[in-house]
Amino acid sequence: MLGVVSSMTLAITGSTGHVGRLVAAQLGDLDPLLVVRDASRAPAGFRTAQTTYGERSRSAGVLAGVDVLFMVSASESPTRREEHRSFIAAAADAGVGHIVYTSFFGADPRAVFTLGRDHADAEAAVRESGMRFTFLRDNFYSDLLPHFADESGVIRGPAGDGRVAAVARADVADVASAVLRDPAAHVDTTYELTGPEALTLDEVAARAGAALGASLRYERETLAEAYASRRRWSEEQWQLDAWVSTYTAIADGEVARVTDDVARVAGHPARSIEDALASRA
Repeated sequence: MLGVVSSMTLAITGSTGHVGRLVAAQLGDLDPLLVVRDASRAPAGFRTAQTTYGERSRSAGVLAGVDVLFMVSASESPTRREEHRSFIAAAADAGVGHIVYTSFFGADPRAVFTLGRDHADAEAAVRESGMRFTFLRDNFYSDLLPHFADESGVIRGPAGDGRVAAVARADVADVASAVLRDPAAHVDTTYELTGPEALTLDEVAARAGAALGASLRYERETLAEAYASRRRWSEEQWQLDAWVSTYTAIADGEVARVTDDVARVAGHPARSIEDALASRA
């Protein structure tokens, strides 16, 4: 395995974000190339190259000579699918052999969570490209759920009594790092990354609040109430659908299943919500 790793050229995207930064830090000994939009924000001590997902020709040049690419999904936007497809095509143009993509749990063209449909489209583009792949289908991030609360500590949404098997971002980074150290062992494989249990949002609020020393609670909304309460932040329908479907996906049971993929790949148990919040701190 050491011979394979030592001759591998690795590129990492998303290193200015939480997951990508953790992965870069764990794989610094492999001398990865950090592909960034703004080199001034990249972690220090790494090789960097600047491009955006929408610049196919420039990205292909940046990725020339790369064997394995860790692709963190783009920020949500109306053009996200086009950006994903452009960068995936650039990777194929450049001759990248293996792409590791951060997808979403239950990615499907008919997913209740509307952004899960974007990830299904990206997965389809990777399969169509002919590159080898590993898909990391992350559930919602447990260390971000408490931050759904408003200024008064209330998490509002139409999730009902549904459950979510949310995963720590640190666990996603650990799995990604394990895959990238030995990509040949994970070729054409999909991992579904979850926490160790599925919690209702009442349980999330109680346990996260206790861990953070804050008073949090969950308040159920109807669909109509959910859309109305979010219009103060955006009138764009795609954005409203994404926000609201975060909760309806929980209500529907789409994100409730618990897997052991974190333990199997990372080699340690998945973090509880308390451990996830501690890791984030």
